[in-house]
Amino acid sequence: MRVTPRRLALGMSLWAPNLFSGIRVRRFSDDWTEATVELHVNLITRNYVKTAFGGSLSSMTDPYFFMLVMHQLGRDYVVWDTRGEIEFLKPGRGVLTAHFQVSREKAEELRERARGGVKVLEWFDTEVRDAAGDVVARVRREVYVREKRRVSETARA
Repeated sequence: MRVTPRRLALGMSLWAPNLFSGIRVRRFSDDWTEATVELHVNLITRNYVKTAFGGSLSSMTDPYFFMLVMHQLGRDYVVWDTRGEIEFLKPGRGVLTAHFQVSREKAEELRERARGGVKVLEWFDTEVRDAAGDVVARVRREVYVREKRRVSETARA
């Protein structure tokens, strides 16, 4: 069965770590350039002072940049999420939303830079916003990209 954006969004929302953490993947775009994820701050996902737990904010932003890059580049590339940074700006309450975007141009740039098995590290940025549109946190995620060795070796032969 082929993974479609709709199936992946549903699967990621039902995946136990997301389901029980109040994280819902609202959508992946059909061309794999965008994703929208929500965190429902509730009894389980809030901290001692009843605002969004930092670990929940990290979880809601963890895999989405690398997934967008991976689906755009295809099976000939190794793609990982390697590092993340969060700057907390305002207490998060209610439903928080993060929007992720990796343009076709950026994916093609990464493909070219990784050609021949070169290790590429690229930072991506997003903001987590509350229902009023206020920025709760700024998030940076670093993505690792490398062309798979079997592809690089075939190209050299």
